[in-house]
Amino acid sequence: MVVNKKPPVVLTVAGFDPSGGAGVLADIKTIAAFGCYGVAAISAITFQNTLGVSGTQSESPLTVRQQITSLFDDFDIAAIKTGMLPTDEIVQEVVGSIRERAVPIVVVDPVLRSTSGFELAPKAAVNTLVAELLPLASLITPNRVEAELISGVRIENRSQAERAAETILGMGARAVLITGGDTDSDLSTDLLIDEGGSTLFTSEHIKSKNTHGTGCTFASALTCLMVQGLSVRDAIPRAKDYIRLAILSAPGLGRGHGPMNHFSPDFK
Repeated sequence: MVVNKKPPVVLTVAGFDPSGGAGVLADIKTIAAFGCYGVAAISAITFQNTLGVSGTQSESPLTVRQQITSLFDDFDIAAIKTGMLPTDEIVQEVVGSIRERAVPIVVVDPVLRSTSGFELAPKAAVNTLVAELLPLASLITPNRVEAELISGVRIENRSQAERAAETILGMGARAVLITGGDTDSDLSTDLLIDEGGSTLFTSEHIKSKNTHGTGCTFASALTCLMVQGLSVRDAIPRAKDYIRLAILSAPGLGRGHGPMNHFSPDFK
């Protein structure tokens, strides 16, 4: 008789991207690719495709709370990964849920602005994220622009990036990873600062237009690897390799920044 081992359950609280490249759909695909079981609470519906974001409609705090509560009532949630949290009240609902259930792993991907420049979170939501969610975070994964918005530090070199990361670490997060895949450099360099100090993770920057949802996907991959017992430092190279393969095997869909292939046959 074969007894199937239950996969860890990972909850994503994020926006819905109808084009499927980012948000909860990208999260769920990534979670499945790593052998975990994904469940989701939608924080907002976005109106977007590979060409950009044209608008959003936030869920109410009540609907977010009801989604999260129904999932916790039925599943043993091993980790929460957050993405777009578009209002102050929704951030508070997520914070309350984490505190009430003592979720062991919390990965915060602070989705504040789309690649096309559309603002996805007002200042009040950012302030609450900083004051209440960051102290609960096992890891926060801002890109350069998001790290600047959160820390107030302009980032133009490694020294400034370290200062920004240290500022965010001082806000309560246990680890800060400033991602560098959104640059024009030949290298993609991510900066990690945690209790062990500062470490750079560098890989080749793949020049491709099929990079829609890389931030969401990277954070979800890290969440799954941490659930499976890897440290943040050990998880980063593995997650970066997953992103690399997802970009290289992208299906080439859409007329803009196309989606990646979350189920690359080369990923083992």
